[in-house]
Amino acid sequence: MLLAGVHPSHWLTRFGEAGIVLPVAAALALWLVVATRSARPASAWLAPLGVAVLVTTASKIAFIGWGVGIAALDFTGFSGHAMFAAAVYPLLAHALTTHWRDAGRRRDARLALCAAYAFAALVAASRVRVGAHSVSEAAAGFALGALASASALWLAGHAQPRLPALWAGLGLAAWFGVMPIQAAPSQTHGMVTRLALELSGRELPFRREDLHRAAAAPPCAPPCATGISALPR
Repeated sequence: MLLAGVHPSHWLTRFGEAGIVLPVAAALALWLVVATRSARPASAWLAPLGVAVLVTTASKIAFIGWGVGIAALDFTGFSGHAMFAAAVYPLLAHALTTHWRDAGRRRDARLALCAAYAFAALVAASRVRVGAHSVSEAAAGFALGALASASALWLAGHAQPRLPALWAGLGLAAWFGVMPIQAAPSQTHGMVTRLALELSGRELPFRREDLHRAAAAPPCAPPCATGISALPR
């Protein structure tokens, strides 16, 4: 165990929290603006992440507010932690190894990028381990985030943020060393839940049990044949 009373999966899963990874993404974008003196490369980095965030949030709202999910896959929405990890950490690895590529160490830079995706996969797996998501949700979140980071790298093209290796490394080590332990738990799920209930007009959110109960219910005549939407409000 890494900390007294804390399972490693509970510590690892925090590396996918929006409050921990989004400031890193914002700092990378800001540095890219400074390095290139243009907002266009930073926009290319942030646009795919923004799309991934919208898709993830929409999937959660659709389920919490209206019960839209896939019972056969135990799917109630994309894992946000898995998405954020796969969307941000590869970009961070890419930015930190720019000087390696300039020095002819392209193989090392590719290995660092692969390691970042592997770490994001561990974060996704931790979501299953702590019981927050099903395998399908964690895998879908990872795939969406990986698509976002790959798209950002392709869109950014030749514009590479050349981070000062020493200071960037020290700052990131301090950030990721302290935040998963000291930062308050993320409140994003509660915010999304309140928004979903406000939009749908429901008093209570749909739950995973509701999805499977509706899928297992025998066919019946109207009005109950409407499926999950016929569950009690």
